[in-house]
Amino acid sequence: MSTRKNHNVLDTNKALPSSDPDVSTDASSDIDDGTLPKGTFDPVYEAKARVLNRAIRKIGMGRYQWQLFVVIGFGWASDNLWPIVTSLILRPAANEFGASRPPMLTLAQNIGLLVGAIFWGFGCDIFGRRWGFNLTIGLTSIFGLVAAGSPNFAAICTFAALWSVGVGGNLPVDSAIFLEFLPASHQFLLTVLSVDWALAQLLANLVAWPLLGNLTCEEGATCTKGNNMGWRYFMIAMGGLAVLMFISRFVFFTIYESPKFLMSRGKDAEAVAVVHEVARRDGKVSTLQLEDLTRFDSLAPEERHRVSATAALHRKLEKVNFEHVRSLFSTPKMAISTVLVTTLWAFIGLGFPLYNAFLPYLQSSRGVQFGDGSTYITYRNSLIIAVLGVPGCLLGGLLVELPNFGRKGALAVSTALTGVFLFASTTARSSNALLGWNCAYSFMSNIMYAVLYAYTPEVFPTKDRGTGNAITASANRVFGIMAPIVAMFANLESSVPVYVSGALFIAAGLIAVVLPFESRGKASL
Repeated sequence: MSTRKNHNVLDTNKALPSSDPDVSTDASSDIDDGTLPKGTFDPVYEAKARVLNRAIRKIGMGRYQWQLFVVIGFGWASDNLWPIVTSLILRPAANEFGASRPPMLTLAQNIGLLVGAIFWGFGCDIFGRRWGFNLTIGLTSIFGLVAAGSPNFAAICTFAALWSVGVGGNLPVDSAIFLEFLPASHQFLLTVLSVDWALAQLLANLVAWPLLGNLTCEEGATCTKGNNMGWRYFMIAMGGLAVLMFISRFVFFTIYESPKFLMSRGKDAEAVAVVHEVARRDGKVSTLQLEDLTRFDSLAPEERHRVSATAALHRKLEKVNFEHVRSLFSTPKMAISTVLVTTLWAFIGLGFPLYNAFLPYLQSSRGVQFGDGSTYITYRNSLIIAVLGVPGCLLGGLLVELPNFGRKGALAVSTALTGVFLFASTTARSSNALLGWNCAYSFMSNIMYAVLYAYTPEVFPTKDRGTGNAITASANRVFGIMAPIVAMFANLESSVPVYVSGALFIAAGLIAVVLPFESRGKASL
C-alpha cells in the first residue's frame, strides 16, 4: 500500500486527455451499465453514472481496487467481530458484576449499532464517504480498549453502546465506497468480502478460547475480578486489533471520494480528476473528459443551472432534505424493492441475534444437560462453529455468479436453509449433534450474509446508496434491539427462541424469491 499523501483536493484544472468514443458515447446503450432500468431516476444523473461506469470498467481491476479490497475488509470484519465480542463476554462480565439482566449488554450494543447506522449511513450521502471510512473503526478502537477497565456492568454497557456507534457505520459506508470503484466484472467481490466477516468470527473465538476458557470463573462459583480477568484481556486484544486496522486505513492508504458521489453533487471536474488518479494508481490512462459529463447538463431543467446566491443556498438546503429517501420510492418497482429488502433485513435483524448472540449460553446450558457444559468446551465449540463460516462465504461468491440463479437464488436458498437448520437443531440429543446442526447453520448463514451484503448496495443508486443502506441497516438494528428484550423475559433454556428465529429466516427466504431486481452481471448506478 502506498504511503498516505495529501490528496484531499485533486487538481481538477490540469489538461485531460482527448475524448474516447468508448467512454463518451451514450452509455445507456450497454445493458451492463446499470442494475436499475433506464428511466428510474433523474436522466442527467443516469446518463453521467453510465459514463462513469464505462470509465471505471475500462480502467479495470487494478492496484488501487485491490488495496481497497483489503482495507474495506476491515469494515466487514468489524461488523461481525464486535457483536461476537459482546456475545462472548456476556456471561463472564454478568457473573463478575452480578448483573440481574445480562441481556442489557446486548441491548446497549444494538442501540449503538442503530445510532451508528443512521448517522453514518445518512451522513455519507450528505457529507461524502471519506469521513465515515476513516472514523468508524477509530471510534470503535478507542471505546473497545477503554471498556477493558469497566468498574461495573453499567460501564461496560455504556462502552458497548459507544463502540457500536462506530461499528454500525462500517457496512453502510464501506459497501457504498467499494462498489463505486469496482468495474461491473468484479462486483462479485462484494460477496467474497464476507470472508472477512467469517474470519473475524473465527479470530474472535480463537482468541477467546484460551483467554475466556481458562481465565473465567465457572458458573455458580464465586466470581471476582481477580479470577475473571479473561474478558478484560480479550477486550484489550480486540481493541488493539481495531487500532491496527485504523492505522492501516488512515496512515498507509489514501481513500478518494466516490466519483459518482461527486458527480451527484455537481462536482463533475472533481469526479473526472478522481477517475484519472485511480487510473494512474493502476498504471493506466483514462480518456474520460469533463465534457463527457457536462454535455448531459442540457437535459436538466433550466433552474438547475442557476448560479445566484439564492440558488446556491437552495442547493445547500437540498443536502439535508428527504430527497434521498423519496428517490428510493420514485417508481412502483423501486418502492417494492426498497420495502422488500428492508423487510428482509428486519426479519434477519431479529432472527440472527435472538439465536446467535446467545449461542455460548445455549451451548453451555445444553452442554450441562449433555454432561459437558464446561466453559472450556463452550468456547471450543464456538470456535468450531466459526470455522465453518469461512467456506460458506467463499461458496457464496461462486453462487451469485451462476446463470439463472444469481443473487436472488443464492439469497433465497441460503436464508431459508439457515432457518431449516435452526429447526433441526432442536432435535439434538447429544452435544455432538447440537454442534453439528450449529455448524450447518453457521455455514448457511454466512452464505446468506455474503449475498445480502453484496445485493443490497447494488440495487441502490450511488447518490442514494448511503441512505438506502442506512434504512436497511436501521431496520436490522431496530429489530436487533428487540432480541435482547425478548431474551430478558423468554425462557432461553426452551426451544422457543430457536423456533422463532428459524421461522423468521424462512420467511426472509421467501421474501428474497420475489425481489424485483436481479443485479448479476450489471454495473451499479
